[in-house]
Amino acid sequence: MLTRAPAEPDVRQFESEVTGVDGRTVTLEETYFYAESGGQPADRGTLGGVPVADVQKSGNDVRHVLADAPEFGVGDEVAGVVDDDFRTYCMRAHTASHVLYGAGRRLLDELGYGGFDIGEEKVRVDFATTTDIDDEVLVELERLANRAVWDAREVTWEEVPADEAAARDDVAFNTKTEEGVMADADTVRLVTIDEWDVAACGGTHVANTLEIGPVTVVGRSNPGEGLTRVEFAVGPSGIERRANVHGAALDAARELGTAVEEVGDAAASLRAETESLESDLRELESDLLAGRISELEAVERDGATWRVGTIGGFGPNDVGEAAKDAVADGEDVVVAVGDGDSPFVVVAAAENADVDAGTVVSNVTDAFGGGGGGGAAFAQGGGLDADPQDVVSHVREEE
Repeated sequence: MLTRAPAEPDVRQFESEVTGVDGRTVTLEETYFYAESGGQPADRGTLGGVPVADVQKSGNDVRHVLADAPEFGVGDEVAGVVDDDFRTYCMRAHTASHVLYGAGRRLLDELGYGGFDIGEEKVRVDFATTTDIDDEVLVELERLANRAVWDAREVTWEEVPADEAAARDDVAFNTKTEEGVMADADTVRLVTIDEWDVAACGGTHVANTLEIGPVTVVGRSNPGEGLTRVEFAVGPSGIERRANVHGAALDAARELGTAVEEVGDAAASLRAETESLESDLRELESDLLAGRISELEAVERDGATWRVGTIGGFGPNDVGEAAKDAVADGEDVVVAVGDGDSPFVVVAAAENADVDAGTVVSNVTDAFGGGGGGGAAFAQGGGLDADPQDVVSHVREEE
């Protein structure tokens, strides 16, 4: 027969007759072990003193997969012990998912149920909604969920005719993850949280939302189009995370010299200040580079003035942009060699200078190795196996 766990979730010890043994797989006349279904994991515990590794549905049977082959056989009476801590965690987590969905009913537009899953440390609920679940909405979902917990709302379950359940607009259905909760069934099990939520569900639940304890939202993600996955924690992991977040908020407030409630505004102000300083720094660096390029030694060749020399402390991209700016401001040709452990060369040339920057770079890499490329107006090369001053001398003397 199917498990009695959803109907009597507080039963943790029972005795039942063995109806089948196939290796490590055992079936019973009656069981209170929950079989994995719809996002809720299988119960843990022991059967006849042997650890239960898994519990699965198979037709109208519940198959208990043991860690080892049992010594008992068909017809024997065995004792079943459901792991109390894990069952309690699953009950709290499963009911919390309904509470969070109930909060979603009050905040989200065109809401649909995309599924849920109970993990070791956190639980997920997938919302199908057109609402953008941003940080503000996420915080409000957590607030409403915890308010429902605090209000100590009664949780009940009952079997109702399938057509009656399907006709109700207030019932949340997710036939995919609930693994056919309505398929070929005359009745549907509805779990109701008083004046908060009602859903078709075959899982185990607490009798009152107060038993859930605090609900701590962990974060959100997008598992698929139209879905927003909200992850939360209950029990010890939720309490630990909340304490860690609180500690981090206090640390941030202390470093920012403000109250915890003002951390957001202080951080935004600090970020704006940082961005302004970074912008000023970029301008200063740009001015510094322009000045260094203008100070490069001038070489007159074929009616054009070449600025040739080394520049240290900047990468090839920054130097290249500065060289192009210098040409745009009136320089004929700029050849800048990176003065560092990995020499590079950048060349920028004005159109009227009759100089091909790509050719200049090719001549340098032919002489000193490395590689590069570009067009007539700009080119650059890297990986030069040479002292930067040797590259400068080559350009001044050989070009």
